[in-house]
Amino acid sequence: MSTFLNLLIYGLADGAILALAALGFVLIYKATGVINFAQGEFLLVGAYMFYTAFVVLQLPLLLAVVFGVVVATLLGVLIERLILRPMVGESAISIIMVTIGLSMFLQAVVQMFYGTSPKSQPALLPRESISFLGATVPLNRLFVIVIAAVVLTAFTIFFRRSRHGIAMRAVADDQQAAMTMGISVRRIFAMAWALAAVSALIAGVLLGDISNVDQHLAAFGLLVFPVVILGGLDSVPGTIVGGLTIGLLSQFVSGYLDPGLATVIPYVVLVLILLVRPYGIFGETRIERV
Repeated sequence: MSTFLNLLIYGLADGAILALAALGFVLIYKATGVINFAQGEFLLVGAYMFYTAFVVLQLPLLLAVVFGVVVATLLGVLIERLILRPMVGESAISIIMVTIGLSMFLQAVVQMFYGTSPKSQPALLPRESISFLGATVPLNRLFVIVIAAVVLTAFTIFFRRSRHGIAMRAVADDQQAAMTMGISVRRIFAMAWALAAVSALIAGVLLGDISNVDQHLAAFGLLVFPVVILGGLDSVPGTIVGGLTIGLLSQFVSGYLDPGLATVIPYVVLVLILLVRPYGIFGETRIERV
């Protein structure tokens, strides 16, 4: 029972971080139709920007968070304006290759300024543990679950209630109709990239706090692809279900079967979902008449 509870908490924490990272991926895809292969590097850059503000510049925690959000927002807007906007009208494979090149560029910039050795920072979340039903549960993992739930709820309310959130949903449904209603599609595109960078920043900071700030954050971000394929490329609720499913599955396989198999099982799920339900559990099935 204690092993099960530990794996459950660790899996939910990993899944919550994956849901935050996948949220940015889905936002970009819904608004712009771009499959962003640099989402893992967004986690990496976000974590290092917070590290720079909190450790290197020694800013207070709140100011370090604000600094990270500002940098993430600027990064998202600049990428959309300078890199993706000139690619409008190009083939899908060309845009995918650009995002792959962007991921390599961001990773190289981080390595150039910070090196490849792990960086340590003061703990943001409690390091203590609590006993529950015979299991020792780390408090920082519980806080990660709560923080991710609050952030995901805030994003959901933003999409459903705010004017900009409704505009983003309108653009995602029909860009031409949104333009006729006076919605600036270009502004929505920039907003989608900015929000994707901010959600990745939060995921990167949480992941860096429970582990280390290093290059493995980008590799963790690759798990976004099984998550969004499972939940649906264009489904925000699907990111939550997909993230929790992949997080729990990886931890249970690692704990009960083999840690090596746990690194492979998310991609096995990806292949199986593509074979059985290519649009994911909550994805919208698109039928084109020719």
